[in-house]
Amino acid sequence: MLELSGVSKAFGRLVAIRPLDLLIPPEQTTVLIGPSGSGKSTLLRLMIGLATPDTGTVSIGGTRVTRETVRELRRKLGYVIQEGGLFPHLTARANVTLLARTLGRDPGWMGERLSELCRLTHFPEDAMHRFPLELSGGQRQRVSLMRALMLDPDVLLLDEPLGALDPMIRAELQSELREIFRSLKKTVVLVTHDMGEAALLGDDIVLLRDGAIVQRGRIEDLLGRPADPFVTAFIGAQRSPLDDLARRNEP
Repeated sequence: MLELSGVSKAFGRLVAIRPLDLLIPPEQTTVLIGPSGSGKSTLLRLMIGLATPDTGTVSIGGTRVTRETVRELRRKLGYVIQEGGLFPHLTARANVTLLARTLGRDPGWMGERLSELCRLTHFPEDAMHRFPLELSGGQRQRVSLMRALMLDPDVLLLDEPLGALDPMIRAELQSELREIFRSLKKTVVLVTHDMGEAALLGDDIVLLRDGAIVQRGRIEDLLGRPADPFVTAFIGAQRSPLDDLARRNEP
């Protein structure tokens, strides 16, 4: 569904992505994970055409992303940025339907699609008239997800969608996202820095460091067959204080 071939990207002297190949299979959730500055968000921006690779090519469904094709290809992509990116002067309804209205979609279809998405994301339909500042953090993320899904895209790209939420809301939305991904069977690429989130949501995990892929596989592969000492160190660094406390209290 998505293919990056020989792709690299630098911003001045800062090398964000070293030359790499990455194939994203259809109808699976691929998680890009790594420490800050590892290049995971840059890869996502290259996929959607918000950044242009210095070398290599990006293709979506076999079509290369170029200046001539990028606008049409973006209609096949749903994109959720960090902290949602909702327009504060628009209601939840207006945020979700913005692109559909711009494209002149039928109002009746938009209403039906909106009701369907509210059910899917467990968002109260009677709150669609509210502005983003009148919504909770979890509700704003649900609206962002609905906006990304409004036109029923082939691919869903999410950049740290839950990073700004408190732990309880984040855990609730993680479970909901897993069910949504499974029910829709879409191609999903998710960026996170949380290995627990990657393990819960990802069919395939791509661990990055300094713009390069260190290891790719299922969580069992990273845990049981680490390809590099960095893999073990990265996973170990994500142990919570509660995990350490439980180990100390083991008989």
